[in-house]
Amino acid sequence: MKYLSIILLVWLGMGRTGTGLYACKNAKISLYSSAPIEDIKAASTTGASVFNAATGELDFSVATQSFQFPKSLMQEHFNSDYMESDKFPRSTFKGKIEEHIDVTKDGTYPVKATGELTVHGVTQMRTIPGTITVKNGEISMTAEFMVKCADHHIEIPRLVFHNIAESIKINVSATYTAH
Repeated sequence: MKYLSIILLVWLGMGRTGTGLYACKNAKISLYSSAPIEDIKAASTTGASVFNAATGELDFSVATQSFQFPKSLMQEHFNSDYMESDKFPRSTFKGKIEEHIDVTKDGTYPVKATGELTVHGVTQMRTIPGTITVKNGEISMTAEFMVKCADHHIEIPRLVFHNIAESIKINVSATYTAH
């Protein structure tokens, strides 16, 4: 209990001093796979993220089962056969934005975030390009990058090899509020 009280006091103190902590509880994360037989796409609007503007630290997390597909059978196969959502319930990114952004000034800033991307229980070091936009005190981030299935031990059976691409395009969009 003492430890929890100390953490709360420090956190409350940081909030009052304007240390630049921002959070997003409804980040949109979409995936897209273009393959000869059928394109596959899905989206989640329940991604969570914390951004520390003072240090550049950035954390993202999304529940694997939160992705919604246009076809229920695709969603079922995604969760049970490929992503094994019961075994690996979340995908995460924990890293740091290399550039220092002055979040008090409006503008659009190209950035790179370097850190650990964990998908399907496999962690890879990645540098992901993105954009931070500051407008009227609101901070938003977007990024687009590719994830190779093989890099994260996501097996694609030969029978459906032509249905699923070897690399999946990921788009992320988050709008933050100060905390």
